[in-house]
Amino acid sequence: MNNFREWVTFSVISFLIAITLVGCDKPEEQWGEAPPREVEVLTVKAEPFTVIAELPGRIEPVRVAEVRARVAGIVLGRKFEEGADVKAGDVLFQIDPAPFKAALSRAEGQLAQAEAQLFQTQATVRRYEPLVKIDAVSQQDFDVAKAALQSAKAVKRSAQADVETARLDLGYATVRAPIAGRIGRAQVTEGALVGQGESTLLARIQQLDPVYADFTQPAADALRLRAAIADGKVSGNDEKTLSLSVDGTAIESRGTLLFTDVAVDRTTGQIALRGRFDNPQGVLLPGMYVRVRAPQGNSDAILVPQRAVQRATDGQASVMVLGAENVVEARPVTTGVMQGARWQITEGLQAGDKVIVSSLAAIQPGATVAPRQEGAQAPDAAATQTQAQ
Repeated sequence: MNNFREWVTFSVISFLIAITLVGCDKPEEQWGEAPPREVEVLTVKAEPFTVIAELPGRIEPVRVAEVRARVAGIVLGRKFEEGADVKAGDVLFQIDPAPFKAALSRAEGQLAQAEAQLFQTQATVRRYEPLVKIDAVSQQDFDVAKAALQSAKAVKRSAQADVETARLDLGYATVRAPIAGRIGRAQVTEGALVGQGESTLLARIQQLDPVYADFTQPAADALRLRAAIADGKVSGNDEKTLSLSVDGTAIESRGTLLFTDVAVDRTTGQIALRGRFDNPQGVLLPGMYVRVRAPQGNSDAILVPQRAVQRATDGQASVMVLGAENVVEARPVTTGVMQGARWQITEGLQAGDKVIVSSLAAIQPGATVAPRQEGAQAPDAAATQTQAQ
């Protein structure tokens, strides 16, 4: 009985081992292979491209006026709010006008005296003129009377100048804004003595709409920019050629290139340029650091997404290209400048090449992949799994 049980157990174990060995001998193809990895490809083409140089710059006001005291006196009051916008002619400070009013009155009195003297000499000449003809008055007396008349006219002219000067001084006692713009802090307070021996600085006004942006550029690039404007490849002064931004803010503005300097800095090889930018909100302030974008010309270029470009340890750039029979190829390229999230490719690619833009870390050169145009809808995951099975 025990021998029979042992024989049955041995038979069952042998049968199972045979089945297992038969299953292992089946070809691998009958169990199924992993399908090629699906990747997104981009067919590159030449497209219009504007080469833009981004340069550092500083904001400068279009006009700056230093408001100074033109007469000596005591400041009675300040008539503006510091940091506010003022118009040309607005009253800023009031200097004590009392001494200037007295000086004007004194000058007007001297003018009246000169006019009276002139009237007297004119009357004398008129009386002597007919008498000298009949020898009732000597010629010498008549000449003296005419000389006195000329002297009286000169005295009157001098008195009129004194009156005009006194009126000007009285007007200068009321300090007005010479230009429109934004005024800074007051340099003096009420009760201060100003204009004593020198023209005291009272405040400073800066015109902030528009503003200048001063920046520098290598001389060769500046010449190319001027040549591009002259050839019509870049819009000229009638268009908004330049644009600027402030780092870390949403400030953007477009402007016009005004001029380039007449000399190149010998130490740096840079040339100074100036652009004019609209600033209606007054957010661009003098001294502010900005980034000025200056176009250097238009051309056709090949652009690829930044994620498609890989770099080796030595800095050499390369892209994965879809070759014949969907085989992956690694191709070295030369990059130009960045435009947004895309690299300009100057060498290594031609129009019509298919660049792989996804799954770059999971594929190697020589692998076979399943291409899908970038932006196309991917197949349903469940359908893909069923097809694989």
